[in-house]
Amino acid sequence: MKVFQAIEERRAVKRYNAESKMLPGDFDKIMSAAVLSPTSYNIQHWRFVRVTDKAQREKLKDAAWGQEQVASASELVILCADINAWSDRPQRYVANTPQETQDMLLPMIDAFYNGKEQIQRDETMRSCGIAAQTIMLAAKGLGYDTCPMVGFDREEVARLIRLPQGYVIAMMIAIGKAEQPAHSRGGQLPLSEVLSENHF
Repeated sequence: MKVFQAIEERRAVKRYNAESKMLPGDFDKIMSAAVLSPTSYNIQHWRFVRVTDKAQREKLKDAAWGQEQVASASELVILCADINAWSDRPQRYVANTPQETQDMLLPMIDAFYNGKEQIQRDETMRSCGIAAQTIMLAAKGLGYDTCPMVGFDREEVARLIRLPQGYVIAMMIAIGKAEQPAHSRGGQLPLSEVLSENHF
């Protein structure tokens, strides 16, 4: 599928064929694309939890206030982020660059993040948002539907997945084959209303 077609056809699908299984290798293709998503200073904040256990899916469905797609979709991925990734062996993020680049970037990373909790959290969410879109477009390109989700009890989901200290949950994404198509777009704003040039 062409990239613009995937963008146009990607919708938040709520009802999935519970009998449909993802083809072998497709999940790895989707996630291999996800980890190519850009991040600030190449920090790669995202951490992904693939939920395959049916009992765990049912518990997560309860934590998501009964939303059926949590249990019925072929795959469920919880996008999390390590807020402190910037300080965790940052030389990893620049290891393949020339030494002079490393000497420049490592102090920049520290100066950008150190002591700035809001920036640390904002960057993790930006990184997860970009990765989420990559996942959804890659899935659509392979013929799957998706649903990004933020409607759930975050504390309960954190407990169920044993979220480590210093991590946050950005969203869940259900992936599978639609049993019912998404509703038509509810009210798309015209480009002229959301795009300005040079200033508002």
